[in-house]
Amino acid sequence: MNRFKYAFQGMVVLLNKDKKFLLHLIIGLIVIVCGMVFNITKIEWLFILLAIGLVLAFEAINTAVEFVVDLVTTDFHILAKKAKDIAAFSVVISSIIAVLIGLMIFLPYVF
Repeated sequence: MNRFKYAFQGMVVLLNKDKKFLLHLIIGLIVIVCGMVFNITKIEWLFILLAIGLVLAFEAINTAVEFVVDLVTTDFHILAKKAKDIAAFSVVISSIIAVLIGLMIFLPYVF
């Protein structure tokens, strides 16, 4: 049970440090509601939930990388900047893919 305790403590830290995670979480919940309204198929649910999960996971990993880099150095260092920038870009990639998946699934229901 301690594993879950530490994971939930991590979630609390994440929500307090990174407001973008909360934004991604809210958008994910809105997408889930839309999926229920449009009664999407099981396969479509699979892709939607996978997309939401990946965006949230990459955002969490990005925040963890930021914490580790800040632990190692508080001074500006080009490698620290590169690590943070690359971690942030992973969130951008997963977000773009999630939007594309959402558009592919929901546009036919809307039109």
